[in-house]
Amino acid sequence: MKKKELILVAAILAVALALWAGMTFLHGGEGGSIRITVDGEEYGTWPLSKDEVIEIGDTNVCEIKDGEANMIGAECPDHLCMYQGPVGASGGMIVCLPNRVIIEVVREDKEVEIDGVAQ
Repeated sequence: MKKKELILVAAILAVALALWAGMTFLHGGEGGSIRITVDGEEYGTWPLSKDEVIEIGDTNVCEIKDGEANMIGAECPDHLCMYQGPVGASGGMIVCLPNRVIIEVVREDKEVEIDGVAQ
């Protein structure tokens, strides 16, 4: 590799590292909670920091473990909500259409002040 190619690769890696660090800082890294709604009505809010199993009515079961929430049980014909994968502090949503259950991540956004104006 030539010297200019090495400088280019190093510059690209430095920019990628800076973008990753910036996104981690903006998203807060950890924390947040999940809000569960059933048929459009709020069922409850749980912190992602505490491991627990939540029975959602008689139809669904959600598990919070290691800062992520996952649907581990559902009484619906296709069980697609169980295959959607976990959601965590970075965001996301799990939807069970037949049972009208929605699990969404809610972050407690920190107030950011830019040029003396709170955003």
